[in-house]
Amino acid sequence: MGIADIRRFNRTVTQRIGALNDGYMASDRPLGQARVLWEIGPAGCDVRLLRSRLDLDSGYLSRLLRTLEADGLVEVEQSGSDGRVRTARLTERGLAERSVLDQRSDDLAASILEPLSEQQQARLIQAMGEVERLLIASTVQVGVVDPRQPDAQYCLQSYFDELAARFDDGFDHARTISANADELTPPAGLLLVATLHSQPVGCGGLKLHGTEPAELKRMWVSSDVRGLGLGRRLLTELEKQAAAHGAAVLRLETNRNLTEAISLYRATGYIEVPAFNTEPYAHHWFEKPLKT
Repeated sequence: MGIADIRRFNRTVTQRIGALNDGYMASDRPLGQARVLWEIGPAGCDVRLLRSRLDLDSGYLSRLLRTLEADGLVEVEQSGSDGRVRTARLTERGLAERSVLDQRSDDLAASILEPLSEQQQARLIQAMGEVERLLIASTVQVGVVDPRQPDAQYCLQSYFDELAARFDDGFDHARTISANADELTPPAGLLLVATLHSQPVGCGGLKLHGTEPAELKRMWVSSDVRGLGLGRRLLTELEKQAAAHGAAVLRLETNRNLTEAISLYRATGYIEVPAFNTEPYAHHWFEKPLKT
C-alpha cells in the first residue's frame, strides 16, 4: 500500500531536479560528486561524519573523494592527533566550483517556484517541509543496545541533563529510583537507542520483572528531532518488548514539568493510577495493559 505512490513521487522529483543528467545542474559532475562537494563545505568535514551525513557506503565515498582529489577540488588529510581520523577539505578550485553549484542550486529552486502562483508556492514549500520531516523520521533506526555503549551513555546523560534543567528543584541522579546498566541489560531489562545518520537521538529503557508489571525508564528524545513521532515510536517498541518478555502491564512515573511526555502517555492509552513507588521526582503514575 502506497508503494506505487512513493515510486511515482521519486520519479517526478529526480526528473524535475535534473538528477537523471550526467552533468548535474549543467556541470560536468554527476549528482553524487556534487553532493559530496557541497557537504564538505568551506570549513572541511571529517570523512566519517561525511559518510554518516550522506548515508554512503565507505567504499563508494572513497571513490567519490578520489575522483574529486584527482580533479584538484579536494584534499584528504590525516588528523595530526589521530592518524585514523581523516578530514576532507576543499581546495581553491573546489571552493570556486562549490560557489557555482550554490548559485545554480538557487537558480533551480527559483525555476521550480516561478511558474506557480503565490498560493501554490506556499503550498509547495509547506508540503516539502512535511515530506522532509517524514523522510527524516523514516531514516531513524531503533535497536536494543548495551547501556554501557557510548551512544547509550550519551543518551542517558542527555536525559539527566534535561531533567536537571526542567525540574523545579533540579535533578540529583543519586536520589531517583535506580535503572543502572545491569538493570537495563537482558534478562533484567533492556535499553533502546534511536540513531539518525549514526548519531544518537533518543532512548528508552525497561526494567523487567517476569510476569509482573514492567517499568518504563529513561525515555528521552533529542530536541533536534522532536515532532517526528520518535517518542511514540520508542514507546510502541518498548511496549512490544515488554509484552514479548512476559509482562501484561507496563508502568511508569513522571514529573509534572514533562508535559509533552504526559500528553503522549495519555494519548496512547495510559491511565493515571495511585502512586506505586516512592520516586521523589514523580507527580504522576501511569499504567497500561499490554496486548500479549
